[in-house]
Amino acid sequence: MLELTMASVSDADAAATAGMTIAEAPSAPGAVLRVGRDKSVCRLVTPDDWLFVSRVHLEFVCGPDGTWTVTWLRGSQPDPSSEVRLVRGGAAQPVGYGATVSLPRGGSGELIIADRSRPRSVNVGFYHEG
Repeated sequence: MLELTMASVSDADAAATAGMTIAEAPSAPGAVLRVGRDKSVCRLVTPDDWLFVSRVHLEFVCGPDGTWTVTWLRGSQPDPSSEVRLVRGGAAQPVGYGATVSLPRGGSGELIIADRSRPRSVNVGFYHEG
């Protein structure tokens, strides 16, 4: 099972968690969870006017062995207007545009989609049952 929580945070409400939403999927091969602005394909949806987030920004996919990966999907622009960081165990690492990273079994962490032009972000917490 992969559990995701998402909070949208702007400088106006940085001290509060705004718009918390939750999604989960069983760790079955081929299971997919998406994060972005497109309500028709994303389980966790950001505000429509937050254009630093692509229509489909992050895609979580369960592989044949039950391990989850997350991909920062390339959008329509050659250079993204956001940056994505993976935080786990207190350490942050950048996720490259178009890159895929594995999520630890029995682990938790957070992916942060940060707007490069303003102090606002989408924080996606994850917990991957072991």
